[in-house]
Amino acid sequence: MKTIGLIGGMSWESTQVYYRRINELVRERLGGLHSARLLLYSVDFHEIDAMQRSGEWQRAGEYLAGLAEALTTAGADFLVLCTNTMHKVAPAIEAAASVPLLHIADATAAAIRRAGLRQVGLLGTAFTMEQQFYRERLQREHGIAVCIPEKIDRARVHRIIFDELCRGIARGESREELREIVARLQAQGAEGVILGCTEISLLLQQADVALPLFDSTDIHARAAVDWALA
Repeated sequence: MKTIGLIGGMSWESTQVYYRRINELVRERLGGLHSARLLLYSVDFHEIDAMQRSGEWQRAGEYLAGLAEALTTAGADFLVLCTNTMHKVAPAIEAAASVPLLHIADATAAAIRRAGLRQVGLLGTAFTMEQQFYRERLQREHGIAVCIPEKIDRARVHRIIFDELCRGIARGESREELREIVARLQAQGAEGVILGCTEISLLLQQADVALPLFDSTDIHARAAVDWALA
């Protein structure tokens, strides 16, 4: 079994889901008392949030690249960045690390392609929805078209993530807001919806909506176990 290097804490609410899900999947596949070999470097998300808000993406990339080097030195065979938004700086991490980075967009795209879909909606932070790094990768590398919510809905999703989910708050009213936004994405032509923030699945589940949901957290965790056990 390979050792997984997790870069987490963005936020820890979803990073704990990664830790639990990876270990559950290893136990399911290997049986007995098996669990995952992994290393976790959990950051202070307040510092990352400040870099995001001020647009200091290069600084953030350098910071996460340093963590990647530390995990590699500690024995990680590959890296998993437990956040969608910070994949904006994935190139900096890949350049610094001597082991592969399992990109969350690639894992999610593979699940979408297996489902036979070609156009999906995207929910995530404003950075993930509005900037090009995530959508362009899906389109360029995987041939998947992506539509995003209207501006007012993007603001709603961003608020729910940062003001509620990252703080461990799950409100029924916010779940209903997300359900309505998913319905509007369907009206735009989305055949499914990516939960492109690792916290959203803490609130919105497949039973809540008719469209297929692609939970990037669960998909990424499953792909990590595939790599670890390959």
